[in-house]
Amino acid sequence: MKRSITHFFKSLSGSLRDLLPIILVIAFFQFFVLQQVPENILQIFIGMIFVVLGLTFFIFGLEQGLFPIGESMAHDFANKGSAFWLLAFAFALGFGTTVAEPALIAVADEASEVAALAGVIAIDEQVMENYATSLRYTVAFSVGTAIVLGVLRIIFNWPIHFMIMGGYILVIILTEFAPKEIIGIAYDSGGVTTSTITVPLVTALGIGLASSIGGRNPLLDGFGLIAFASLLPIIFVLVFGMVV
Repeated sequence: MKRSITHFFKSLSGSLRDLLPIILVIAFFQFFVLQQVPENILQIFIGMIFVVLGLTFFIFGLEQGLFPIGESMAHDFANKGSAFWLLAFAFALGFGTTVAEPALIAVADEASEVAALAGVIAIDEQVMENYATSLRYTVAFSVGTAIVLGVLRIIFNWPIHFMIMGGYILVIILTEFAPKEIIGIAYDSGGVTTSTITVPLVTALGIGLASSIGGRNPLLDGFGLIAFASLLPIIFVLVFGMVV
């Protein structure tokens, strides 16, 4: 208990240190450039406190919960020796953490509205909702597939640089044939998938798996899954635009 409290205050001091440059920049431009005091300065100050506490609890929760469970499950699956369940867990992890991602929901909803205004789909609430839902599930499926691909790379020790280069060559080719309306959405989809929940769990999974397999280096082989999670959604959404 005492150790946890000490660790919490260490996370709190780290959050203050990380946010201090942002606070100093805002204060400098507010007081020395604009030369005025905000009317709601008390509200801003209280908000800053909430931001520090929120970031502290988030980091503390990652270190105490998500990182250990990701690594321990990777160890357990590797020791169990069942590739099927390991890959099933990897896919479910990528799919489940992405499909409910708020940023992805927002992008999908905006994409459906823009697609309707552009005449790509009918201006109908049900049609727009179906389009947004299909886009979300396409991205979530792509992230699940990406994590499976990343796990296979760790197991079979495939070179990541060739896989990433090949993936982006495919992106360039698909971009040439995909509808112009979907290209920007596809590229943004690759960014919104790397959420605050997906990244810690996937990273912990990669490190735990690389640590459990003989001949693998956690530093060299444990990272790289997030790159696949950013790359494959672009490919899948480009294909989605060409098909839908």
